[in-house]
Amino acid sequence: MADVSQSGDRVELKGFYPGELEEFVTSLGLEPYRARQIAAWIYNRGSTDFAGMTDLARGVRAKLSQRASILNLEVAARIGADDGETVKYLFELPDGRRVESVLMRDGRRRTLCVSSQVGCPLDCTFCATGRMGLIRNLSAGEILDQLVFVRRELRARGDDLTNVVLMGMGEPLLNYANVVRAIRLMNLDYGLAIGIRRITLSTVGYVPGILRLAREGLKVGLAVSLNAADDALRSRIMSINRRWPIAELLAAVRAYRKRIDRRVTFEYVLLHGVNDSVEDAGRLAALVRDIPCKVNVIPWNPVEDTAFVRPPREAVDRFVRILRNARLTTTVRYSRGVDIAAGCGQLYIRPDAAETASGG
Repeated sequence: MADVSQSGDRVELKGFYPGELEEFVTSLGLEPYRARQIAAWIYNRGSTDFAGMTDLARGVRAKLSQRASILNLEVAARIGADDGETVKYLFELPDGRRVESVLMRDGRRRTLCVSSQVGCPLDCTFCATGRMGLIRNLSAGEILDQLVFVRRELRARGDDLTNVVLMGMGEPLLNYANVVRAIRLMNLDYGLAIGIRRITLSTVGYVPGILRLAREGLKVGLAVSLNAADDALRSRIMSINRRWPIAELLAAVRAYRKRIDRRVTFEYVLLHGVNDSVEDAGRLAALVRDIPCKVNVIPWNPVEDTAFVRPPREAVDRFVRILRNARLTTTVRYSRGVDIAAGCGQLYIRPDAAETASGG
């Protein structure tokens, strides 16, 4: 059953699989086909109450209003970047905690970067979110409602969402059940109807989760935050490597590749003087050249109170040139929205803000 809240006799429906929704509506004495209608209203049309579900009889709507609810996250803030193409949303959850999502426009693509946890338990040294620690997992409904809300805004302007990346706050594979449930509902043909190949999950390298996702058989894109080509350096900047070193991580990636038959993405955050040398590039090329992959080079985005430095353009170009000369498909991502702390690794809610929001 979905990880959803209940308030008295009212059951939260956002996050229900179709079969679960059908079971619920029939328990109310309604016809099974009503489940499909309700799901379309909740996920595809972004309805936040039952009164507007006009293809349901008035009595049916009244019964649903008495027995069920539809999650509707509040937007505490909406901040546009100077580039005009990036918007950061600060969503307030029912318990007062907050998470951030980022909408990025690029040509015809409209990509939403969604969060899966409040905070993150994996303290990668170059990332702001890890400083929060893990506060809690998001429910499937809370993950989905980030999409539902933003899509509703886009559609009101004649636009629409095209892609989803689970690259926001948190490690998605540490909230496995809710994340997989959310992905399946994103893909629902009469729901959000986002193609499975337009959904990407990013992980810092949680090996058990990668192997479990491979067995799941979902053909989502896998992006692995690698950031170093040797264990000593990776363990220094990413503590997870002390538990699952590079050899184990790459074995899991190969297993995923074999099962899913999709090219994986290796994300490599460039830290000047740390992992951006000619030798680092050569080691990275040798490490992944036998894996059908793309390398996404990300010049580090500033995070307060850290000693890291973003590499100069010439260092980035040199690093990329070495990878491309090794015949690796390589892209450079200068993250959008850095000026509003919406770039990769910058999402962060100040502890005092979270406490105030939650009444703590």
